[in-house]
Amino acid sequence: MDQAVKTKKPFLTDIKTLRERAKKHLGEGNVTFTYEGDANKTIEILQAVLATEIVCVLRYTMHSVAAAGLSSEGVKKEFEVHAGEELAHALSVAERINQLGGVPDFNPKGLATRSSTEYGDAENLVEMITENLIAERIAVDHYRELVRYFGNDDPGTRTMLEGILVTEEEHLNDMHDLLVAHQGKPTLSR
Repeated sequence: MDQAVKTKKPFLTDIKTLRERAKKHLGEGNVTFTYEGDANKTIEILQAVLATEIVCVLRYTMHSVAAAGLSSEGVKKEFEVHAGEELAHALSVAERINQLGGVPDFNPKGLATRSSTEYGDAENLVEMITENLIAERIAVDHYRELVRYFGNDDPGTRTMLEGILVTEEEHLNDMHDLLVAHQGKPTLSR
């Protein structure tokens, strides 16, 4: 292979230098020398992600309690499962904010304005499923954009968001299938 075309591997720091740097920079907080992102910007973005996940927990929980009708039991259970998974996402995001030196914002004041999804006002089962389907579509698109945004500058945040994205894609599929089952026709092309 031509040397000009060959890609160089990144330089690997020797262990002695890594140890010295770690000891020297102890007082500089949780973010190390090799972090290439903007920790403050990442924390700001993740605060909005946290708000979105909290709103999703609240919406799914409300729907799991309020869903009614002859065919609602399975849907209620699905909403309950999704609420638990969204709570796990919120806790992961909060932990990442903490790791980057921030304080997770769980304050309900302004939660709706910080969230990319809405709480909703559904009155029946199909409306509930539809609200959750819309929210999942927003979440999937948002997480895909964030994964691209963080790229290799912040692989820790990117990897966390990739894991959440996979679950959100499953939720999207579940809500689509539930809507099809309760309306009797596909609403989204596959």
